[in-house]
This record gives sequence, C-alpha cells and structure tokens, in this order.
Amino acid sequence: MSDLHPPARRDGARPRLRRALLAAAVVALLPGAAAADITIGLIVPATGSTAALGIPVKNTATLFPEEIGGEKVRLVVVDDASDPTTATTQARRLVTEEKVDVILGSVMTGAAIAVAGVARESEVPQLALSPIDLPAGKDNWTFRLPQNVTLMARAVVAHMKAAGVKTVGFIGFSDAWGDFWLRDLKALADDGGFRLVAEERYARADTSVAGQVLKVMAARPDVVLVGASGTAAALPQLALRERGFKGVIYQTHGAVTHDLIRIGGAAMEGAILASGPVMVAEQLPESSPVRAVALDYVTRYEAKFGANSRTQFGAHGWDAVQVLNRVVPAALKTARPGTREFRSALRDALESERDIPASQGVFNFTKDDHFGLDERGHVLLTIEKGQWKLLK
Repeated sequence: MSDLHPPARRDGARPRLRRALLAAAVVALLPGAAAADITIGLIVPATGSTAALGIPVKNTATLFPEEIGGEKVRLVVVDDASDPTTATTQARRLVTEEKVDVILGSVMTGAAIAVAGVARESEVPQLALSPIDLPAGKDNWTFRLPQNVTLMARAVVAHMKAAGVKTVGFIGFSDAWGDFWLRDLKALADDGGFRLVAEERYARADTSVAGQVLKVMAARPDVVLVGASGTAAALPQLALRERGFKGVIYQTHGAVTHDLIRIGGAAMEGAILASGPVMVAEQLPESSPVRAVALDYVTRYEAKFGANSRTQFGAHGWDAVQVLNRVVPAALKTARPGTREFRSALRDALESERDIPASQGVFNFTKDDHFGLDERGHVLLTIEKGQWKLLK
C-alpha cells in the first residue's frame, strides 16, 4: 500500500517538479535563454590552382575562437578545389545540411562570385574573402573583407603619376581578377596622365607567358602592371626581367605573399605592390588604427606556422573574426543562432556597426557599401633584399 499511496510530503514534491520542468521549458523558448552553437561555414581552395591562397586561410581557421558573443562556435571547413562549380555545391551543402549562420569564402574570385549566388538565394550572410564585384542589387547578402580593387588601383595609379609615368603595359589573368584590374587601369588612365599601350592576358595555370611579354615589350611602356595573384604573378615578372625590361613592375595586392619572393628571387627586387597593412605590421606607425590587431594576428600565426608565413589571405580570415566579434552580440539581442531571424539580424548588424578595427583596415559597412574599407586599408610596398619594405 505504501507504494501506491506515498506519504503526503512526497505528494507535494511531484507538483513542484512538474512546475519546475514547465518553467524550464518556457525559459528555453525565450531569446537568449538557451545555448546554441553559431555555425560558420568556411569555403577555401585547399587544393587546385588557387591553393596557395586558400591554405593560409585554412591555417588561420585553427586560430578561430571557440566562442563568440558567449555562444559556442561550430566551424565547418570545406574545399572548393579552386573551382566555381564545386564552390556552389559546397555552399549549398553548408546551407542545407550544416544549417550555417554565415559563410566565409571563397578566396578565388570566380568561386566567391558563385558562393554569392547561393548566399543571396538562401539569405545567408557571406563574408567574401575575395574583393568580388557583383551587379547592383546582387550583393544584399555579401560583404567583402578584402580591399576593393578600385581602392588599391587608385593607390598604384597615384604612385605612377607622382613618378611621371606616361605609358603603361598590362599583363594579367584572363579571368575576373584580371578583368577588375584592367577595367580600373583604363578608367584611371586620364587622371593618372598615362596611356595604356599594351594589354595581354594569360591563364592562371599557364607555365609560359613568353609571347605576351614580347608583345608588351614591343610597345615600349615606361612601366608594366601585372594583374595577377598568388605565385602565378611571378611568371610575367620573371619573363620581363629575363628579356631585359628595366622599368618598374607593379603588382596587385593579390600577389603579396612571401612565396612570390621565394619563386621570383632577384627578379622581384624593386617591384611595387599595393597591399593590406598586415604584411608590414611591424613597420606601421604607432598611430595606425590597425597596428595592434595586425601584430596580434602575425604573432599568433607565425608562432604556429613559422616566420614570414603571414599572407593577406589568411589575414582576411582573421578579420572575419574581428567583424563577427562585433556583429554577433548585436544579432543575439533579437534572435538565436540557427534561425532565419538570426541570419537577418547578422546582416543588419553588418550594415550598422561602425569602426571595426581589423588587421587589414577599419570596417564601416553600410547599406550602400558592402566593401567597408577606406584609405586606412592599404599601403604600398616594395621588395628590397628579399624583404617587404613599406613605401607609404
């Protein structure tokens, strides 16, 4: 009988337990009450023609924090194999299977453009690791971490103008990266006071540019701009120097890696490159708003991966963390991770948060500007005795 009719003091315990469980269930439904992982999808070219750019980002991901805004982070890293079609497939998988709250990537221009299409269709914020141009109205969910090509091109053209350059030859990739630089070089030619006298292209995987270089040299330009990225940017410069070109050779920020110096050797001496500040973090003035973040990243990264292993591309991945550190707490005020509302809140916070210091500049995204960097996001470098030297 005692099992069927427990003492009165135990009867009172059951209602209290039921009330406690009910209260816990209600609290779990309230914003901010339940723990939820923030799921970040990272798409990088870990293999293929652009792996030299993607691997530093993948390495940087090992430095990502375990929590942002007090919530645990779940990071899913996938390889796009330097292929836009694969990038699309991977982005769709991240959205449908992994239920990501935000996508980082890709580094390769064509792949990043492909991911932007998935981000727009799925309404998932994308922090692109390539400075991609998108048609008006097609970048509502895409925010770029690298510097706008136009911003960097203006810095290069200003240096040409100050040096009295009158004729320029161009040799660049026969893809979107080359297109962006050739477009801006043409658009800025009048302001720069020069004429574009040669225009040659090559594929990322090409092993020779002898024909293109001969055509450029036949035009006798004062200087040459190489519109390429990664180690493939060394190919035209090597060929130009081998054939006796004595003028200044300019390179883009896509080429600023220590591997460029390693592969190009003495032929790279004197090149002038637009770059993000992180590559010369130690040379930045104490007054620089990015110096502290840049030095922090360089210290962490090179302690793990070796001296002179830093790259701009890895730093863009680190800057994604700086941006998320600011916008995630703002989004958490109104929604929980894993929901459509949270993704929308992230996008809104990206457009409204101001003055986010990072290793490559200070971000101020707005509704009308999803690049977000200004003059604080670039420097000019040269290569002197196999080392980067800050020009300004």
